[in-house]
Parts: sequence; structure tokens; C-alpha cells
Amino acid sequence: MLELATGTGLALAAGLNAWIPLLALGLLARYTDLLTLPSGWAWLENGWVLLVLAVLLALEVVGDKVPVLDSASDLVQTVVRPGAGGIAFGAGATSSTTRVEDPGAFVDSGAWVPVVLGIVLALAVHLTKAALRAGANAATGGLAAPVLSTAEDGASVGLSLAAILVPLLVIPLVVVLAILIWRMLRARGRRREAARGVEPHAGGPPAPPPVPPSGTRGG
Repeated sequence: MLELATGTGLALAAGLNAWIPLLALGLLARYTDLLTLPSGWAWLENGWVLLVLAVLLALEVVGDKVPVLDSASDLVQTVVRPGAGGIAFGAGATSSTTRVEDPGAFVDSGAWVPVVLGIVLALAVHLTKAALRAGANAATGGLAAPVLSTAEDGASVGLSLAAILVPLLVIPLVVVLAILIWRMLRARGRRREAARGVEPHAGGPPAPPPVPPSGTRGG
């Protein structure tokens, strides 16, 4: 279902940056014919709402690139990003776009379903992002913060536009993102095991040191 792909892409984008997908939805609905928001989400294209979203985006873009401050931001965003993901999924999956013309059937079973799905997806991405960011900052003394933040912002923009304009692209992007996250988490686990002196693939605790032959005396 294209509605599901659209909502999924927007929710994942919100897990990386809460404001980019919401701003994309509002701007495209207000200034183009590519997107028509349903009445329940039309407030996203209000001029004042767009201004507030733009200010919040600017604050996050700057703050997320400063070591230590980015960790504090991630703590606050543990609540904000899932909420934004719920809104983005709900608004995106129930909107008429160039690819999705009749999204109503997707939510016939309950209007809350897309919102809950968006919250779960955005929270999963946010928690993974925050964990990887903390490990990268610790390993590089905070130098990785601006690089990773810029990459995350770019990924959020790409996911948002793909979800709205070409939702089928979201499917391979989600697969690639899942593989990358899995590999990064696996590498992080290996580094932790190595730091504890445990071989990454060892099935149990390290072997005890060899016992000297019985005929040998200490001297």
C-alpha cells in the first residue's frame, strides 16, 4: 500500500529530525499541488505553524551539531520525535498526493492506527540514533557530532520527499536503513566486548591462564 509507504517514510524521517517531515508536509500542501492534507491535518499548512516549525528546525539543526548539547537534545527529543512521527504518519498516510489518490480506506479501521504506527517507528529510529551518537561522541571526543547530524538531516529530507513524491522508493530505503542500523549496532557490540577483553565471537568467558607443569617450582 502506497499510503503505508508514505506514512512509514515520514515517521522514519521524524525519528531523525522531528521538524523536517512536518515542515515538508506543510510547505508542499500550502504552496504546491503535489499534496492535499485532509481536514484534520490542514493546520500543518497554516502560516504561523510553518513559521514555528521553521524556528524549531533551525534550533535543532544548530544544537544537534554541538557536542554535549546534542546529547541533551536527544534526551528531550525522546518525547518530541515520536510525537512528530505520529503526526507525520497520520497526516501523510491520509493525504492525497501525486501517487496516493484515495487514502481513506487505509484508516477505515480506526484513525488512531497511523498515529500509533508513526510513534513506534519514530521512537525506534530515535533510540537507535541516540545510542549510536553517544558511542560515536565518546570515541571521537565529540568530533563526530556535526558530521553525523548533517548526515541525519540529509537522510530526513530525502526520506520525507521520497515518501511524499515517490513512496515506492521508501521500501528499498527502509531495507538499506535497517541493514545499516543492524551493522552499526553489531559493530558497537563488538567494540564493547573487546573493551571488556572478550573475543567478539566467543561462546563463553575467557579461558583461564595455563597452569605450569607440576615439576616446575617458582623461584
